[in-house]
Amino acid sequence: MNQIDVKGRKAVVTGGAQGIGRAVVERLVAGGAQVEIWDRDGALAEETAQAVGAGVSARAVDVTEHASVEAAAQAAGADGPVAILVTSAGIAGANAPSWEYPIDEWNRVMRINVDGTWLCCRALIPGMIEAGYGRIVTIASVAGKEGNPNASAYSASKAAVIALTKSMGKELAGHDIAVNTVTPAAARTRIFDQMSEEHINFMLSKIPRGRFVQTEEVAAMVAWLASQDNSFTTGGVFDLSGGRATY
Repeated sequence: MNQIDVKGRKAVVTGGAQGIGRAVVERLVAGGAQVEIWDRDGALAEETAQAVGAGVSARAVDVTEHASVEAAAQAAGADGPVAILVTSAGIAGANAPSWEYPIDEWNRVMRINVDGTWLCCRALIPGMIEAGYGRIVTIASVAGKEGNPNASAYSASKAAVIALTKSMGKELAGHDIAVNTVTPAAARTRIFDQMSEEHINFMLSKIPRGRFVQTEEVAAMVAWLASQDNSFTTGGVFDLSGGRATY
């Protein structure tokens, strides 16, 4: 594993209790960061923090609730600014044709994937501006670039995350705050529990590498984007699709 220096930086990773989020937590800690996990499952977040070890703390946060996010942001920044935000909290949602997609499920996917990302950025960006430094990495998906059949809510939500990232990157370009997104192919995490086997096989068939991305591979790219070495690129979309993406 290459060393990526984030020593002394305070980081927040949403959805950091498991999956890609946990891999990001582990990689940032390896680089010297102090990391706070924000996760709706507070018990699992605490379990992960203890398993990863020194340099990690946990907080139960519902990223869809403005009050919960604002309270967490104030607490996280009480003893120094948060320099890194990685928004990994998200869900896949149900699989169904767009014209049959359950309205409540559509709203749930958008609330977590889009509103949750925006609320966390909204809460932590002012502190980064005041400090004169920040790195934000949002977790989107190749589905947000290409659109997956029978996953319209997920695809649309991740396309929204890409556009939100580009907007914030332009808004913050005059500061030393980089805002970028990564677009992974599917990783074999618990998010697969929300998908049909047919949909999982479809996703695998579209990846020229012939396998799913590993969470550690996503974390490696995220860690570089979250580092001071990433001093110029902002508003960028970084492909982790194993050759699937065509742009």
